Amino acid sequence: MASNQSSSSPNNNRNSVNSIGGDATAPAELSAVVDELLNSLSNKFAGVSSEIFAKMDEMSRRLDNLEATLQSNNEGRDGKSSPTK
Repeated sequence: MASNQSSSSPNNNRNSVNSIGGDATAPAELSAVVDELLNSLSNKFAGVSSEIFAKMDEMSRRLDNLEATLQSNNEGRDGKSSPTK
């Protein structure tokens, strides 16, 4: 067990030295990761938005068809057009 502790100490020292030396690139790396994340989220949002708009357009078309069918049924039954509210 003592040999494991002594061998881990140099690794810990090396990691702390690497983290000190890596501080100069940390903001650049963080900025790159954040930019990539924002681009990914933006692309996903654009995809979901276009899907929602497509579904809304489809629902609007179907409602227009349903309204036209109902009006034609009312005209056929009454012999004239009656406004609906």
